[in-house]
Amino acid sequence: MHDERARPTGDERDDLIQRQQDEITRLREAVARAEREREQLRRQNERLKQHLDAARRAGFRQAAPFAKDRRQGHGGQPGRRAGIRYGCRARRPHPARVDETYDAALPATCPHCAGAVIETAVATQYQEDLPPVRPIVRAFQVRIGQCQQCGRRVQGRHPLQTSDALGAAAAQVGPQVVATAAHLHKECGLPLAKITRFYQQHFGLIVTPGGLVHALHRAARQAAPTYAALIDTVRQSPVVVPDETGWRVGTALHWLWVAATPTTTVYAIQPGRGFDEAAALLGADFSGILVRDGWAPYRQFTHAAHQTCVAHLLRRARQLQTDHPRAPLPAHVQALLQQVLQVRDRYVAGTISTHGLAVARGHMEARLATVLDRPSTVPDVQRFVAHLDREWAALFSFLYDPTIDATNWRAEQALRPAVANRKVCGGNRTPFAAQTQQILASVFRTCRQRALDPLHVVGDLLRQRVPRIATALFPT
Repeated sequence: MHDERARPTGDERDDLIQRQQDEITRLREAVARAEREREQLRRQNERLKQHLDAARRAGFRQAAPFAKDRRQGHGGQPGRRAGIRYGCRARRPHPARVDETYDAALPATCPHCAGAVIETAVATQYQEDLPPVRPIVRAFQVRIGQCQQCGRRVQGRHPLQTSDALGAAAAQVGPQVVATAAHLHKECGLPLAKITRFYQQHFGLIVTPGGLVHALHRAARQAAPTYAALIDTVRQSPVVVPDETGWRVGTALHWLWVAATPTTTVYAIQPGRGFDEAAALLGADFSGILVRDGWAPYRQFTHAAHQTCVAHLLRRARQLQTDHPRAPLPAHVQALLQQVLQVRDRYVAGTISTHGLAVARGHMEARLATVLDRPSTVPDVQRFVAHLDREWAALFSFLYDPTIDATNWRAEQALRPAVANRKVCGGNRTPFAAQTQQILASVFRTCRQRALDPLHVVGDLLRQRVPRIATALFPT
């Protein structure tokens, strides 16, 4: 009797089942709503990350010096300061040579009151200006003959000629025109259409963009042996600073590689960004010192010594402090790296000895190891610690050899003209044009480093009948 009274009736069971079904439905709706909210938050998080990355890239890659959304530094009133804060006082020096002299006569009467004027002193003013320039037109009377032994046609050539072409190609532009166009286009980033307009307006010289394209290809063909010699020089250099940036060849993404030394710079446009492309430029068995950023393929140069860029590490530490202000490790790493740079500067200034540098280096390495051993639960910080562990052998190479740069600034400076050229031209249309780009850009940049006139170097190469190494860059 007791079991029968405890057993629920059919209506009660139906009510219980209905309540449970309603509860299950409500919970399912709540779970679905939570899933939708979670997906919405995930998409919002992705969008915010993309906006943050875009804002950071925009802050580093602005072409205009004032195209930023906030004032850089502490600011202050523009203009010269008074007193000792005025700065370096300088003026244009007087020219050593005077070609023309003119007399600026006094007016007969005062321009203000019409009174009589008497001369009291004579002062000299100098003006340096460009003279009117008109192209030099040379006519070469080319002697043509025939060999009496083999019967072949023989043609004379003057040292000022740049080609043996006659007939329809007899009217040509000279080597200085081509060298100047190459300098304006490859080094200064000026479009070919503007170069042709400049030639016509200022010199009365008619030349087409297509004609300049063929002339630049010819200049690169003449400079090809010099380019190969520059690559050999870089591969044999004790310290090389490599870097790379994006480049377009037609519609395909390529990479513009650069390898810089204090006296030589070589560019190479290649389809990839891996070790094979880096080895094609530096040589797989490069055994010097590489001062580079943290890009993984550089670590595959096992025969070389390495120095990772400290500026990249400092920048990454500052970004982590912005993204994760409660994580203490990035701030500790930043402070320690800045102290390391100060130790290097003190040694270069002569305030600490070689022994003191070695002692300070040991303390810095021990302190950094202690900092990196501290645990962190932030994934971005953990990746930063893992990167520092991989780069450990390359962190303080500049303290073992103070002649090594602590950053890869030399390569980044070499990439700046190429980046400006990329903003104007967008890259190259064909692989042949990319080859011309890398050859001429390397020659011009190296001439600038060695204080040579690039117009003279390229002009001399254009006058050679057979391509050869530029004697100005590689004197025998």
